[in-house]
Amino acid sequence: MKAVNLGIACLTALFALSAHAADPAPVKKVNGILVDAHGMTVYTFDKDVAGSGKSACTGGCLENWPAVKAGDAPLAEPYSTVVRDDGSKQLAYHGKPLYTFVKDKKAGDREGDKKMNVWHVVTD
Repeated sequence: MKAVNLGIACLTALFALSAHAADPAPVKKVNGILVDAHGMTVYTFDKDVAGSGKSACTGGCLENWPAVKAGDAPLAEPYSTVVRDDGSKQLAYHGKPLYTFVKDKKAGDREGDKKMNVWHVVTD
């Protein structure tokens, strides 16, 4: 009985690890810019203070500039997580929260770059 339970536990753990490993990365570099898992351009907001652990984009701002969600997987530098006021986790790059822009309709769009002179495409 113990061997069967141990075998089931091992299979469950392996399945969980393989399912977790298949999760797409929250962001990746494409043509020198960061994009989310759907290929949408990722931005930073000048009003966010790097390393503060906070986002200055709330309310109507957040409706136009959705936060890039951070999963539960561990992150390596230069990525980190910001916990928003509602408790959700937002991905950050070099301590700055990351966003997409609602007017970007397809992968590769960069309509938000330099918007209001405070939004910027993330490049390296």
